[in-house]
Order: sequence, then C-alpha cells, then structure tokens
Amino acid sequence: MSIERAFVAGAGLMGHGIAQVLATAGRTVDLYEPELARAEAGRARILANLERAVAKGRLDGATAQESADRIATTDRIAAVEVADLVVEAVFEDEAVKRALLAELDGLAPGRAIFASNTSSISIDRLAAALAPGRRQAFCGMHFFSPVPVMPLVELIRGGATDDATVAAVRALAGDLGKQVIVSADRPGFIVNRILMPLLAEAMRALEEGIGTAEDIDTGARVGLNHPMGPLALADFIGLDVVLGVMNVLHADLGDARFAPPRTLEDLVAAGKLGQKSGEGFFRYPRG
Repeated sequence: MSIERAFVAGAGLMGHGIAQVLATAGRTVDLYEPELARAEAGRARILANLERAVAKGRLDGATAQESADRIATTDRIAAVEVADLVVEAVFEDEAVKRALLAELDGLAPGRAIFASNTSSISIDRLAAALAPGRRQAFCGMHFFSPVPVMPLVELIRGGATDDATVAAVRALAGDLGKQVIVSADRPGFIVNRILMPLLAEAMRALEEGIGTAEDIDTGARVGLNHPMGPLALADFIGLDVVLGVMNVLHADLGDARFAPPRTLEDLVAAGKLGQKSGEGFFRYPRG
C-alpha cells in the first residue's frame, strides 16, 4: 500500500518529531491536537529543527521549506478521514490511547494503516479498542527520541497484524531513513526490556550510596563505553516517562527488576522530571 498522507495524533516530544520525518520524506502530514495551540506549538518546534538543520548544512533551505509546507496543524479529528497512515503518539497511558484509537477508527478510511508509538503497552490490548476488521492493519511503530536523529524504529507485530501491514511499515521506515527491528508483543518489547533494568539498577546504586550520580554515569560512559550515563539518559527521556514504563513492565511481568526505585518516584512526585523541567538526577540550565 502506498502511504502518501499521514495523520499524527499528538504534537508533543514524539509526535512532532514523527511528523517532521514523515514530511521530510515527502509525505503530507496532518498534525493533530484537540487544542490547536498545542498543534501549532509542535509545528513551531519542527520549524526550529529544520532551521537548525539548514544552519548546520544537514539540509538545504528549499528542502526544509518544502518539508514545512507539507505539515498542516489541526484540532479537527475528522481530518483523519483522508489519511493513509494514522500514528498515535500521545502519553503512555493505556486508557488514553485506547479511547483515542477507538475514536480515530470510527473516522478513518478502511484503507488506513494504524500504528501506535507506544514504548511498552501491549499491541493486542490496544488493538482491542479497534473494530475487528481494522486490527490486521494495526501495529506498534516505536520511534526513539529525538526522532529526526535516532535511526531506529521498533516494529511490534500484534496477534492480528498481517504481512501487508508489516511490509508497508517496513517500507515506510526505510523511506524515513530508519533501521527496523521487529519485536514480539511482549512487555517493553526489545529496547525497554533491556533498558529499564539498567536504569533502575543505576538509580538503586545511587540510593544505596555506592557512588555519586556523576561517578555512576562516568562508570557507564567510560567503563562500558555508553554514549550517555544511565541517570542522564533517564533525565533525557523524562523521569515521568521512565516511571510510566517501569510501572507497566512491573505490573505485566511481576519482576522486581522492573519495580520503580523510590528515588525515581520521589523525583517525579516533586515535579523534577529531568531535562524538560530543568532538574532530575542532574540540573539543567534553562533554554
């Protein structure tokens, strides 16, 4: 199936990045938020990203302008009626995602492929919000942040996902310049199944006074050759997002390795969410 027009539901950290890479790859995009100002804020972030790419010589000005022109903002969910691809990219909350997917399913054309950017929630549980006839065209399409930079897409195949949907999503990801890995529909999929215990252990090491945050992260960067320490990475992802993923994994797997450490829960409760709030395990200068 040819994918020429996409509807991206959610213009936040992930959604605006997904819209950007789709537009840069020549697709027309409707960027949706129920409040138009939020959709416009997402598009403004895209324009700033494109300007930086031009300034750094990674993109020519004409291509950047053409990409920007392909993105329209909307607060009309009915705009999904012309979509070939529907990407759900809202907060990692199963009830929120299911309600949105059900509403979109009732409006989208029968030909449309549906994909969720979920990083941990079962594709089969999300698919239950869709009409039975839509479920074979639904999969997980998990991008990584920042979407325009990170070259990986995790494709999660649900129990009903058919071969044509997998082939279409693979082809699209290739057009976006992404490498695809395929995961079974298991809690956390591949990447977060590996990552979350690492982050949790780093947090527990900090709680137990084994080392400072700086030394723990230096140990990972220098001793393990990781590009970023685990505590800084958690701050980058967003501590509220990390907490949400750990909660899903712990509930689904019942394994203590995935239980959120107390320090993580305390930071989130205090509104210290990492880079986006200016403070998490580390402090970050505003702007």
